[in-house]
Amino acid sequence: MEILIISIVTFFAAILTFFSGFGLGTILTPLMMVFFPVEVAVAFTGVIHFSNNIFKLFLVGNYVNKEVFIKFGIPAIIAAFIGSFILFNINSNIVVYSYNLLGNFKEVSLIKFIVSLLLIFFALIDLVPFFGNLKFNKKSLPIGGVLSGFFGGLTGNQGALRSAFLIKVGLEKKVFIGTTVFISFFVDLTRLGVYSTNLININLSDHYVLGIFAISSGIVGSLIGNKLLTKVTVSGIRILVAILILLLSLGLLLGLL
Repeated sequence: MEILIISIVTFFAAILTFFSGFGLGTILTPLMMVFFPVEVAVAFTGVIHFSNNIFKLFLVGNYVNKEVFIKFGIPAIIAAFIGSFILFNINSNIVVYSYNLLGNFKEVSLIKFIVSLLLIFFALIDLVPFFGNLKFNKKSLPIGGVLSGFFGGLTGNQGALRSAFLIKVGLEKKVFIGTTVFISFFVDLTRLGVYSTNLININLSDHYVLGIFAISSGIVGSLIGNKLLTKVTVSGIRILVAILILLLSLGLLLGLL
């Protein structure tokens, strides 16, 4: 059942990410956390996200702003390594709080608590008018790169912060998508390098089918998203994604997921 659910969500999230600049990792990470431990969920999402980015490079890889990549992408890559390292060095056995709900014992671990709060923050970026009205110039790109890369490595969610900065730079739509994909590819490559060294003791053979279906769903979704790119507005989709992330995050904070 989890293969079907994750594949369907990956398909629609891949479509969404073509319009908003984020969505696949942001939606898939909390969903994966329903089925796997946090660090494993982030790593699995990273593999799917990375595979999807490879494919998208063939679609929009020619539309890259080199100046933005240097000023934003390189700091993001360095920060992603730091965030990824921290993820696997947080004691996942630490419980922040626990309670009884209708006779069922619920508890929330430290890493799940931290990731949930960050997801809520990312969602609020698109829901609160204050963040929407913020203006960034190219001088702020290195700061945005560090923040995006660090939280990408730590939680698997780099897109919301990246889009919040880059969408204010005034890039044309295809250049915006192409540049975000290019940066995201290298951030994924960096964090997967760290994740792989910490997942060598996990039997991944049980998850090959899940990986094949999820990656394939993401590719199909990206193809459709690329076709619809010129026909869909960004704002409504970003709000929809943000609301879904808020609901998933609250479920994690309550120990329901």
